[in-house]
Amino acid sequence: MNPKLQPAVVNYASARHSVELREVAVPEIGDEDVLLEVANVGVCGSDLHQWTADHSWHVNYPVVLGHEFGGTVAEIGARVKGWKEGDRVVSETAAVIDPDNPMSRAGLYNLDPTRKGFGYGVNGAMTRYVRVPARCLHRVPDRLPFEQACLTEPCSVAFNAVAVNSRIRPGDRAIVIGPGTIGILCAAVARLCGAEVAVVGLAADQGRLAIAGQYGCTGIVGDASAWVRERDGLGADIVIDAAGHSSTLSLALDWVRPNGQITKVGWGPQPLGYSLDKLVQKNVTLQGSFSHNWPVWERVIALMDAGTLDVRPIIGGVWPISGGCRKERAQTRMT
Repeated sequence: MNPKLQPAVVNYASARHSVELREVAVPEIGDEDVLLEVANVGVCGSDLHQWTADHSWHVNYPVVLGHEFGGTVAEIGARVKGWKEGDRVVSETAAVIDPDNPMSRAGLYNLDPTRKGFGYGVNGAMTRYVRVPARCLHRVPDRLPFEQACLTEPCSVAFNAVAVNSRIRPGDRAIVIGPGTIGILCAAVARLCGAEVAVVGLAADQGRLAIAGQYGCTGIVGDASAWVRERDGLGADIVIDAAGHSSTLSLALDWVRPNGQITKVGWGPQPLGYSLDKLVQKNVTLQGSFSHNWPVWERVIALMDAGTLDVRPIIGGVWPISGGCRKERAQTRMT
């Protein structure tokens, strides 16, 4: 292999299944960047949606996939301080932001409308070396394996949705729609917040619901009406919609109690096609939650390092990206 080239998983066009292993140039870094040697990179549902071309976000083709990753610092930019070669790190996803945007100035750079993320806006980490702005880095404790640390990103999505953007209290009854990785992690965080939690899926999701059970959650196939109303008949205090289809919001409106909250974290480009009158009638708070920021990552890493938030149940396997690469590894997040 040419030492200036590296194998990478590239989404090269908007057509369905336009993803293949290609050789790309090893990136050059700027003064405020580091060159990160990737140890592990997670396969996200959004990566699969780009492969099947049913995503709802703009993609800068061609682009290297991968935004859940960790590894070691291989090279330091001239103005980078506080980091050295060999440091174990994970990276946030906000690869490009406008530091002068009002959202960025408020610390909410995840909501900067000009933000571009790894794996769709700029090249991601399904390769050996990736260029990362030093501001995105977080230190990984020595005892936390990269197989787990690279899942800091989906854990941060869940933490932001549940612990930051939801009003959840010990003793609440919370229901999570969608037993994918984000849904199960939302359920796990809700349990850490002291809630009684059920996770709802389809008959095909029995294996995933069993994983939710490892986090102390009740798994439900299909209709959750009985569970949400068994305490006082009014419904769940909070519904977390982590499914990838707009139709599930209708279920959330049915299952939430009056004056409750629905937190929408799952993406779905489909039009609703139904009335939102229940939102008004029940005086319900509908809260969106997108991405994460620096303090969320720091708290999540602390929880993972302490073993309080255990991601091992959601790791479905770890494989090399290609036979010719020794370092970088991709992993699925669910069985």
